[in-house]
Amino acid sequence: MTNVLAIRKKAERMSRETMYDIVRAPLITEKATALSEKNQVVFKVAIDATKPEIKVAVEGLFGVKVLGVNTLVQKGKTKRFKGRPGQRSDVKKAFVQLAEGQSIDLTAKLV
Repeated sequence: MTNVLAIRKKAERMSRETMYDIVRAPLITEKATALSEKNQVVFKVAIDATKPEIKVAVEGLFGVKVLGVNTLVQKGKTKRFKGRPGQRSDVKKAFVQLAEGQSIDLTAKLV
């Protein structure tokens, strides 16, 4: 339990630059748009980011209250590049549950 508190305190002292390193980009898909009706937003995040770090980063960057974070790692596909087999990079997605009445306008520019 003390390890969780240590991670949370470390995440709360995060710089704005580190927040941008954790939250890479919003994910705009049909499923993500449908989740916006349930007060959820989907982001691509750093592969080594933890849930407390993602929560603090989203709260710091967008000024919203986050209730919970669910993550998944989408494994990279095996594809062919110029006839040679290759591997796409793994991608980590974060499904962020916002508090009631909160929203993030993904079309607006961050300051």
